[in-house]
Amino acid sequence: MSVDMNSQGSDSNEEDYDPNCEEEEEDEDPGDIEDYYDGVANDVEQQGADAFDPEEYQFTCLTYKESESTLNEHMASLAATLKVSHAVAKLVLVSFHWQISEILERHKSNAAQLLVEARVQPTSSKHAMVHSSHHCAVCMQFVRKENLLSLACQHQFCRSCWEQHCTVLVKDGVGVGVSCMAQDCLLRTPEDFVFPLLPSEELKDKYRRYLFRDYVESHYQLQLCPGADCPMVIQVQEPKARRVQCNRCNEVFCFKCRQMYHAPTDCATIRKWLTKCADDSETANYISAHTKDCPKCNICIEKNGGCNHMVMHFLLFSADFCWMCLGDWKTHGSEYYECSRYKENPDIVNQSQQAQAREALKKYLFYFERWENHNKSLQLEAQTYQRIQEKIQERVMNNLGTWIDWQYLQNAAKLLAKCRYTLQYTYPYAYYMESGPRKKLFEYQQAQLEAEIENLSWKVERADSYDRGDLENQMHIAEQRRRTLLKDFHDT
Repeated sequence: MSVDMNSQGSDSNEEDYDPNCEEEEEDEDPGDIEDYYDGVANDVEQQGADAFDPEEYQFTCLTYKESESTLNEHMASLAATLKVSHAVAKLVLVSFHWQISEILERHKSNAAQLLVEARVQPTSSKHAMVHSSHHCAVCMQFVRKENLLSLACQHQFCRSCWEQHCTVLVKDGVGVGVSCMAQDCLLRTPEDFVFPLLPSEELKDKYRRYLFRDYVESHYQLQLCPGADCPMVIQVQEPKARRVQCNRCNEVFCFKCRQMYHAPTDCATIRKWLTKCADDSETANYISAHTKDCPKCNICIEKNGGCNHMVMHFLLFSADFCWMCLGDWKTHGSEYYECSRYKENPDIVNQSQQAQAREALKKYLFYFERWENHNKSLQLEAQTYQRIQEKIQERVMNNLGTWIDWQYLQNAAKLLAKCRYTLQYTYPYAYYMESGPRKKLFEYQQAQLEAEIENLSWKVERADSYDRGDLENQMHIAEQRRRTLLKDFHDT
């Protein structure tokens, strides 16, 4: 790469509910990338043992009505088995994350205890303590017996207090969590108890949305699409931290945590990393704005592409170096890409607290700078991808082949984005990894992947200088390195 030298899916029905419509939008994740990463899973044909894709994951996109039908099917079946109302069956399912086999086992073992654990029946001791009264325990008014309402716990309150209680909670976004008003009573209110107490159709519609949201979020095989104003639901057979994509809004996310896909880093670790990056926002701002000096002539330089292989040409000399470590590019051999590995100080535990704090900051900056650099490279390579598309269009218009003839150039840019995206998320993984043989293996595979991605980036940016076979071979090698790392270290 040359450098600039300067001072610096299926359509949803109109009646579909949007379960996210009442919720605040989440802040954009650090390291967000352009949409061109989406849908590039099959850009390189793999054969034999290499054909195994550790990211392969079966999922289905459901509309609101389809997912509601699925939920109702489970509910009706369980209600018949347990001999309870449909509303109570839903609360039992929510309590046990819709794990029907576990519910049936517990029912067979102790049916009464199942309902207690699901918070739809009180324990016998609590039930015995309730005494009859015509006074509402909230407003303390004398109320006719027919105007006193209670759940299975027999804690009686007047209809007016129940209406206020349910109205306030639903306005606050509560669905399944509406519970008894008695102190220390955790019984949940079935939906058929709440609906007649809500004073308007608008409030009832909100309650339906919140119930649907809670039913889906409690289901171990379902996730709401986090896309803005998207009512779709993703269904899987086995819940894992895998990449899924909504076929309506094209949102790509991790099924398990609904955040940006983050392989090989697990959900808990990426959450810690993003929180740390947010807490150190001033550090991030500094690195984001930071330029570097050429190691040979000290001229201030700034990257204008994704590749970290920097080349500068002057009248009397040329410089060929790595953007990250500013070392001679010749030292970045394919066997080990040294500047991707942080060299721990083995004696740091014996030094002062100040020295340990400085070492901790140095380590964090090492990993953060590389995380941020790959994020920037993705954004710069989006521009390269756009230029490639324009170049293909120009060649097709000039009768220099068809789109199919030049498709490999577009595929190479897409694959580069996919590989670099995975590489970016290897740095939080490495930052929190304990030292030892497994970390050494990870760093070795990370280094190999980094080296092949830089080779691919170099060739994509100079595609006219390489024949198709050479470029496709480099694509195959890079994707093979990526799959090997994910196969060995992606959380299953």
